Amino acid sequence: MSTESEPVADIVQALPAVCGSRRWQAAMVAGGLPTGLAALQARSDAAFAELAWPDLAEALAGHPRIGERSTEAQTAALSDREQAAARSAPAELLAELRAANVDYERRFGHLFLIAAAGRSGAQILAELRRRLDNGRLAERAEVREQLRLIARSRLAAPGIAGGR
Repeated sequence: MSTESEPVADIVQALPAVCGSRRWQAAMVAGGLPTGLAALQARSDAAFAELAWPDLAEALAGHPRIGERSTEAQTAALSDREQAAARSAPAELLAELRAANVDYERRFGHLFLIAAAGRSGAQILAELRRRLDNGRLAERAEVREQLRLIARSRLAAPGIAGGR
């Protein structure tokens, strides 16, 4: 995934690990993949701006809950790296995160998503609690933004497109 000479098929194959939305994936390859990480990230940002809620919900389905593992190998490796700090939190904090996740899912009907890389378990929990006060539309906007940030980070990850 990291060189110009790699087949487009290899890059396309990695896109579901970046974002599970088929519409996002199609937008990424429309007209050919751009060259360079900045161009890939810009195309990703533009694609996220156009996604409808069902497309975002499809993308959400590819993410594990905070503190849990993905069942898909390539996504699991990315998610593990992103959630490392949250997973190493003390057991009491992890229990609070699980309980707050349940509250969030009851309120919004989908899992809580956050660009977790570089955030501690306490920071994630504080953000989860803050977002519980959002209305449905405000929370959907936050989900879109978090998915966008995660995709940008994953595109830059070693073994995806970071060196392209």
